[in-house]
Amino acid sequence: MPMFSYRARDVQGNAIDSQIEASSTDTAATRLIENGLTPIDIQIYSETGSVVDQVNIMLLPKVENTDLIQFCRQMHSMLRAGIPIFRAITGLADTTSNVKLKSTLREVMGTLESGRTLSDALAQHPKVFSSFFVSLVQVGETTGKIEIIFKQLAFYLDRDHTTKAKIKAAIRYPSFVLIAISLALAVVTIWVIPAFNSMFESFGESLPLPTRILMNVSSFMVNYWIFVLLGIVMVFFGVGKYINTDSGRYRWDKLKLNLPLVGSVIYKASLARFSHLFSMSINSGIPMASALSVVGNALNNSFLEERLLSMREGIEQGRSLSLAANNSGMFDPLVLQMLAVGDETGTTGELLEEVADYYDREVDYATARLSSAIEPILTVVIGGLLLVMAMGIFLPMWDLASVALH
Repeated sequence: MPMFSYRARDVQGNAIDSQIEASSTDTAATRLIENGLTPIDIQIYSETGSVVDQVNIMLLPKVENTDLIQFCRQMHSMLRAGIPIFRAITGLADTTSNVKLKSTLREVMGTLESGRTLSDALAQHPKVFSSFFVSLVQVGETTGKIEIIFKQLAFYLDRDHTTKAKIKAAIRYPSFVLIAISLALAVVTIWVIPAFNSMFESFGESLPLPTRILMNVSSFMVNYWIFVLLGIVMVFFGVGKYINTDSGRYRWDKLKLNLPLVGSVIYKASLARFSHLFSMSINSGIPMASALSVVGNALNNSFLEERLLSMREGIEQGRSLSLAANNSGMFDPLVLQMLAVGDETGTTGELLEEVADYYDREVDYATARLSSAIEPILTVVIGGLLLVMAMGIFLPMWDLASVALH
């Protein structure tokens, strides 16, 4: 018999946190009431267990995309084999290697035991299961095709994971190069250039401009490095805090789509995700207006979500999908043309799948071009920095050598 943890209040109003053994949350609540307690919250009890589990919880603070892909594939296989949902969740909770997901599935089991639906149980864990995930599961429960929904979710999550991995791979090398160059410049500015100061100062006002710039920058960094470091940290955390606000998030999400080189990749990846999700939603039976809300939240971009919500308002006012999309200013001519044809033929879902495949290929090409476009820019920037530093250090030496020869 499962164990439940509960919070309740006694007749004096004192809070009580403890555990109780019962067959379901309803049975646990009944027993608490019979004992003169007023239940506030009842959850299936999950012991942290061994030290290994505690370490795993710290190392895995969230459920990764790959864990959800595996979960969806296993749910599809088990439900297709005729295994009831509760038994499937129980089996996966016992076998999954992700401690966070295991704990979440145990809480889902407790919610299912209380008579709630799977979509209701998953909705209680928004940090693990997105609103799009929950909405599709709800559609599967309504249509009786929940095993197909899990197959579609596995496909979508796998495609989305692949796209994100390609974008990260394209910018990983430039990021490492920039970090390495920044560290090298810091070392040269703080430790190397000051070693030449005494010699350079003997030149007086005749120092070349690059040398004077390097000396001034080095002097500033040596004297005020702590303030520079604190300023960088404050800017970093300040920007992060601003981005977490509604207005900051909106501005940042809009800016990402217009960034040089990277912005076009993010835009095409967003269109690919929209096409996949909207097609999946329509084919699963979700009403078009509701699908736009669900997909907008799943795009993880507040600017694009606002555009999709404006489309939903247009559809609710009786406009066609293609007209609402055109007024949103979000889509390029290819998507608008496909949506117009879909309105006329009633094949919006199928056409959007073709659009999604097209943009997936475009993302592949764009990420490949991204690496080749960033490398020459980095080469020019690094070469320019090295030239300035070389001129600043060696020009006075050449002048000194020429004076000595004469």
